[in-house]
Amino acid sequence: MELNTESLTETAIPSSKSDKQPDLQGVKYVSTKEELKEFIQFPYDFYSDNPVWVPPLRIMVKELLSPKKNPFFKQGEMALFLAEHNGKPAGRIAAIYNPQYNDFNKVNHGYFGFFECIDNKNVASLLFRVAEDWLRQKKVTKVIGPVSPTYLDEIGVMIEGFESQPAFMMAYNKPYYDELIQSVGYTQAMDLLMYRVEAKSLNKERTERAEKIVRSRLPNLNIRKVNLKKFKSEVKIIHDLFNRAWAKNWGLNNVSIDEMDHLAKALKLVIDTDFAHIAEVDGKPVGFSISLPDLNDAIKHVPDGKLFPTGWMKLLYHKRKVHGIRTALMGIVPEYQRRGIDVLLIKEAVDNGLPRGFDYSEMGWLLETNKEIITVVSKIGGKQSSKYRMYEREIAY
Repeated sequence: MELNTESLTETAIPSSKSDKQPDLQGVKYVSTKEELKEFIQFPYDFYSDNPVWVPPLRIMVKELLSPKKNPFFKQGEMALFLAEHNGKPAGRIAAIYNPQYNDFNKVNHGYFGFFECIDNKNVASLLFRVAEDWLRQKKVTKVIGPVSPTYLDEIGVMIEGFESQPAFMMAYNKPYYDELIQSVGYTQAMDLLMYRVEAKSLNKERTERAEKIVRSRLPNLNIRKVNLKKFKSEVKIIHDLFNRAWAKNWGLNNVSIDEMDHLAKALKLVIDTDFAHIAEVDGKPVGFSISLPDLNDAIKHVPDGKLFPTGWMKLLYHKRKVHGIRTALMGIVPEYQRRGIDVLLIKEAVDNGLPRGFDYSEMGWLLETNKEIITVVSKIGGKQSSKYRMYEREIAY
């Protein structure tokens, strides 16, 4: 897949002639096709000797950064930067501006994302300084991150769980990142938790008892599989449920239908309807849960994240051996929250997966402040498997 370099340049570089260019000593803007390749390539080299890191599929990374492919760029802007140290690649960062988020939340925040860096505070400081300088031109009051580039994509810095392979679509990074990011003035904004429910630890008695209670209180509750033959209408239903369910949650904004469509199309080929459900009461959708096969067990076998010429065969072969799922999206509309529907959605996916040899489910990410869902997952046998951190910094002028 080739990128439209001209469009990327228009997006990545401040368009106004009056915009001030930040001091780029030791850092360069990504403004050419070759520089974009360097930006994408950096983590593949950086983690090449790490057996736990899973190289993301390059075709997905390129699409994420493509103004033609990613609907984020219909409103959002992004500037990419590369750092060098002693003549060698040393790090990268993206400065991200999302007016849709700001309009919805009545703020003017910026973001950083796609952050990678050697263990050097000077290099990290320079990367953040040029990103913040670019965002100052947007008059932002705070920078939050990492998001790459939205909350529907890969977010957070791993701070616990380095000994295990990350779940599908979750980040993995060097253990020193937390200290490095805080050394340049960023503080914790929110921690995100991942919980693993394994077949051997699943409390079946509790889930079955919970189901009886919920169904006695909601006799007209029906949990059905997502219908892939009506994909467009199902996406619209999930889009509406997601925005209603997550409207008041930290960090989230009103996701556009284009963004949801883009995500859904990317995941359509891997969605398994045994793990994708919509909850209805009296035929009216009130909640949903989308779990996906944990494809990192297959993707890790694709050499350097390249599907061609032979990587796609390895992916298809190892996909058959995946034995875990990741619950990536879940939401219950406010008027039906705290009624146990979330337990039934989780149980449905687990019950469908066990006979097929799926012996674990990764739940998350979960906001550390969402005590209710954390309690639910813990009571059915879930154990925290990893922790991610989001950071923030007020911007001075």
